[in-house]
Order: sequence, then structure tokens, then C-alpha cells
Amino acid sequence: GHEVIPFGLSAVRNVGEGLVELILAEREARGPFEDFYDFCDRVDPGVLNKRTVESLVKAGGFDSLGHPRKGLLQVHEQIIDRTLARRRKEAEGQFELFAVLGDADTGGGEAPIAIPDVEFDKRERLAFEREMLGLYVSDHPLMGAEASLRRRTECAIHELEGVEDGSVRTVGGLVTNLQRKWTKKGDLMAVFLLEDLQSSIEVMVFPKTMAAHGHLLEDDAVVIVKGRIDSRDDQPKVMATEIERFEPITDGAPPVRIVLSPNVLSETVLGSLKELLVEHPGESQVFLHLGERQVLRLPDQFCVDASNGLVAELRVLLGAEALLA
Repeated sequence: GHEVIPFGLSAVRNVGEGLVELILAEREARGPFEDFYDFCDRVDPGVLNKRTVESLVKAGGFDSLGHPRKGLLQVHEQIIDRTLARRRKEAEGQFELFAVLGDADTGGGEAPIAIPDVEFDKRERLAFEREMLGLYVSDHPLMGAEASLRRRTECAIHELEGVEDGSVRTVGGLVTNLQRKWTKKGDLMAVFLLEDLQSSIEVMVFPKTMAAHGHLLEDDAVVIVKGRIDSRDDQPKVMATEIERFEPITDGAPPVRIVLSPNVLSETVLGSLKELLVEHPGESQVFLHLGERQVLRLPDQFCVDASNGLVAELRVLLGAEALLA
């Protein structure tokens, strides 16, 4: 399952401390919200401004209530409008009048607006998280692509610490904080942070490299950068000489399915299995089928390349019981 990281609501863009206090006060007073409708019914009307709610949806604030983000974004405005209208009506006391007239149906007689069961794909979901929180929470664009990025680069970014000044290295990661600048001569250059899952480094792109490769640069692009390391300051920098776009093909390779009877699976076997998988990094996801119904998807760091002898080694390790579906 996913690691759940509680995230302070006030860290979400367009959601101020004041609004968060109103949401929390209601939750303290009358218990957790059951679903989005319950949320709209109960919170202070001031919380129900559309930008705030849209931001909370994009940041994943309603995930725990079981609503898909994309579906909720499609209908949250209508649900809010209708709820606020009904709450105003109730507040104005028209409510009692209907009740007295024996019209028991005070809810306006409308069925709640259904929340479509549609979700963003991973890329869209992450782009919104980044926009609302300033960082990725549920996942990272490099997750699953990390192994194949490693094969195309010489080292991870944090390994550039202590590299000799002027050495040439190839590293890869995500472009963030991209700034284009003009030199005094009027040539275009750029500076950005290259970020992998562990750390980041500043990359300078001077006009000559910019002219050749600058069109590949945009925020959140995954790139491979070859460059000279400038390690004279505390923080090393990369002076880029070549840049290429890296297209992680995490969905391209067919998965590897390993069928095991549960009684074969010991700590030792699992340990050896993990070691073996890590030695064959690639794009294929690995699924363990244990017994009739249990399927485990291994985390992305165990994605493998099944083309180079892995299958034979798995058979040796796991014996005849193991089938590769």
C-alpha cells in the first residue's frame, strides 16, 4: 500500500490558516467527515469558496473520503452551489414554514449530484500536487524510471560531491526552477535545478549549449545532462555541454509474474529474490502470485529487465514450483 504522509492543509496553495482552523474546528466538534457532501453540509460557508476547494481536491485532501480527484473536480462547484443555496434557505427559516405546511420533503427533492468515478492519470495527478503543494507527495515522476535513468547516467546527483573540479559527468533527473536569462551580449542562457529522488544540483546552460539543446528544457521534464563539474564553491554546479530528454518507458515493458506457493516463501528466499531483481534493473513491474488469490506488486525499485538471463536465474533460485506466467 501507499505510505500515507499527513500533510498540513495550510501548506496547500489558496488555503489559508484561517480556513483550515474552520475545517478542523468542525471536525473536532462533530467527528470526521463522511464524504464530500457531508463536508459541504457542515463546514463554515467561508470554506466553500471554489478556489480553496479546487486546491484541496488537487492536493489530495479528499482522497481519504474515497472520492477520485478528477471526478470531484468535475462536479465540486455544482455540489457547493446547491449546498450553499439549501443552507441559506434553511438559515432564513423557510424550513419551518414547509414543515408546518406538511411538506416533509425539505431537501428540495433533489438527488445528490453524483461524483463521477474518473481519476487523473499519474502524470496529471502529480502535476497538480506539485502546483498546489510545491512538491510531489503521492509519488514522484522519477519513481519507476529511476532504474533506467541510472543505466543512462554515470552517477546519482549526490555522488557529485567531492568530484574533482573540471571533471565531466553525466547525470539525470527532473528540471525544476527553470530560469532563462540573457547575457550582456544578448544571447540566451538558462539556469535550473536538476533533481533526482535524493538530491538536487544547479545546472548552468551557457549560450552555445542553449542554442543546441535549450528547446528540450521545461519545468518537470526528465533530462540527462552531460557537463563539466564546477566544485570550487561549497555546492558543486554542472556546466552543461549536452542535454537530452529522457522518456521513461515505465509502461512499455510487459510485467514479470512469478507464481509461488506461499509455503516456499521464507525470509531467505525473499532476500535472495530481492537481490536478484535489483541486479537486473529495468522497466518491467514484478508481481508475485502467492496461492490462488493473493497478488503482490513489488515496489518500483524492483522493476526488472527480463531480457537478460533473469528468467533462468529465477528458475534456479525458486526451483520447479515457481512458474513465470
